[in-house]
Amino acid sequence: MDSDCVNVGYWTRLEDGRIQCSLCPRFCKVRPGQRGLCFVRRAREDGEGMELTAYGRSTGFCVDPIEKKPLNHFLPGSSVLSFGTAGCNLACSFCQNWDISKSRETARLSAHAAPETIARAAERLGCASVAYTYNDPVIFMEYALDTAAACRAVAVKNVAVTAGFICEEPRKRLFKGMDAANVDLKGFTERFYAKRCAGSLEPVLDTLKYLVHETNVWTEITTLIIPGENDSDGELDAMTQWVARELKADVPLHFTAFHPDYHMLETAPTPPATLQRARAIAIRNGLQHVYVGNVHDPARQATLCPTCGARAISRDGYTITSYALDASGACLSCGTKMAGVFAAKPGQWGSRRLSVDIERYAA
Repeated sequence: MDSDCVNVGYWTRLEDGRIQCSLCPRFCKVRPGQRGLCFVRRAREDGEGMELTAYGRSTGFCVDPIEKKPLNHFLPGSSVLSFGTAGCNLACSFCQNWDISKSRETARLSAHAAPETIARAAERLGCASVAYTYNDPVIFMEYALDTAAACRAVAVKNVAVTAGFICEEPRKRLFKGMDAANVDLKGFTERFYAKRCAGSLEPVLDTLKYLVHETNVWTEITTLIIPGENDSDGELDAMTQWVARELKADVPLHFTAFHPDYHMLETAPTPPATLQRARAIAIRNGLQHVYVGNVHDPARQATLCPTCGARAISRDGYTITSYALDASGACLSCGTKMAGVFAAKPGQWGSRRLSVDIERYAA
């Protein structure tokens, strides 16, 4: 076992000698030395369990605006130190980060960083949080959780940007270390998940219900709207009714525009009118905070008070242009407490993106 490997849990030895991973609902069955679909979890050569081959190794670090995750109700305007690893446990044909998620670690894992180094970097850079993103923290859970513990020790919060495709027991363990999550709800039919993601919808819905009803993790949802795939009125209506009924009306929902990428280069970009239609359906079904993304649309990226309709936070892209909440996160016009996590003052990071040489912060 090389120095970047650590033994991990959530596996079963089968009668035929294979190891079955039980981290996610894919339940990969592999022989000693073989990897699961995610690529970074591998059966040990001695057949005595599974190991994570990407521990302490990342595809790179950047400081981003928290709104880019996207999170609009979690410390607005603050900066977040973002990183991920190679690999992914889904196989989305429209992946916007395919060069990372579908890469092989020897080619893509360029930065080495211990959890304490990441926490130190976030603290010194003035980041309010660290985001486990670009691929999915589910597959590098042990590395993410060790980093989360180091971050909490220096009062830095933790954000999971995830597809939510994870089994029940590891789900509890992962989100115990998180303060916020953006869950990528890729569509609302099993057909879409099977055809375009090589996954399934039900575990993602279970993750959302768990986060909203059984944890204190602030949760927002993102759906990438793909023309002809998941953009019908019927599917959008069913999805947003489900969010209102099974989650909460104040869970923020982001509809973002698709751009041709990876295996879907022939599919047209999402028209802004489609995002507007999706948002209108969601609002009609009672959702209070619905946003559009990957397009320039300040009017539909603003946070409105659900009681009086006042513009509580105005945005132009990732930049906050006005802020009308008090130190407790209440609307200055009517006093309604906004759903979310708010600091006494908004952050001032703006739309900047800063690449970070993580080795500068090693002890």
